[in-house]
Amino acid sequence: MYIAHDMKIKNIILPAIDGTIFDMHSIAGKPFMLSFFRFASCPFCNMRMHELVKRYGELGDDFTIVALFDSPIDNLTLHAEGHNAPFPILADEDNLYYKQYGIKHSVLGVIKGMLFRMPTLIQGMAKGYIPTTIKGSMTTMPADFLVTSNGMVHQAYYGKDEGDHLPFDRIKEFSHQQSFE
Repeated sequence: MYIAHDMKIKNIILPAIDGTIFDMHSIAGKPFMLSFFRFASCPFCNMRMHELVKRYGELGDDFTIVALFDSPIDNLTLHAEGHNAPFPILADEDNLYYKQYGIKHSVLGVIKGMLFRMPTLIQGMAKGYIPTTIKGSMTTMPADFLVTSNGMVHQAYYGKDEGDHLPFDRIKEFSHQQSFE
């Protein structure tokens, strides 16, 4: 099952790295991006998190991000706490929401990412994002969903390889469109 444009977003209740239990209702009425990542120590995922945290201020005050990882909370906390993200980072160890949102698994996507995104992989590892503990699936592909303030999916983006996410400029454009609606 894939989540399509104009579908109502499904509720998510998961543990967050700040020690709380996140419930999607806590951001009701706000536009946001729901971003599905791979395992917590994935260099591609950590480079994307680094970008999202660094550029978060460009998205406006009324926009947020919800990041989900295919990892247990203890491992996610170990690898993601250092990002000091201004948005929730959640652990979906059992892949409950990955299944509900139709997140794909692909061995070919892993190979393509390693081959075609090698500079990003090397850059991530140079920053210390080394996959020392792989707790989660190696074949999980990323996905991003732009969600309007009324909870409707504006855009669903399913990554074709392990480092393929919705371009930041598209997220920024959407966040600014939403602040005027």
